[in-house]
Amino acid sequence: MTDVTCARCGKSGNRLAAPPLPTDLGGRIYDLVCQACWQEWLKEQTAIINHFGLNVLDPKAKKLLTEKTEEFFFADKPA
Repeated sequence: MTDVTCARCGKSGNRLAAPPLPTDLGGRIYDLVCQACWQEWLKEQTAIINHFGLNVLDPKAKKLLTEKTEEFFFADKPA
C-alpha cells in the first residue's frame, strides 16, 4: 500500500484502497487523506447523522454531509 501525506493531519500514512466516494470529493480524499483520518471521519459522520437525525437518502442530508466532509478534511486549520 502506498503512503500519502495527509491534508488533514499532515503526517505520512497509508492511502485508502480506493476512492471512498464516486465523486470529485472522493478522488480528492483518495489522493490527499490517510486511512487513520478517514476512520476518524467515519466516526464523526455517524455522530453528525445521529445528531441531526439525517436520512442519508435525502438530497439535503447528502449536501450537508458533503459540506461537513469538505470541512473535516480540507478546511483551513488555524496556525
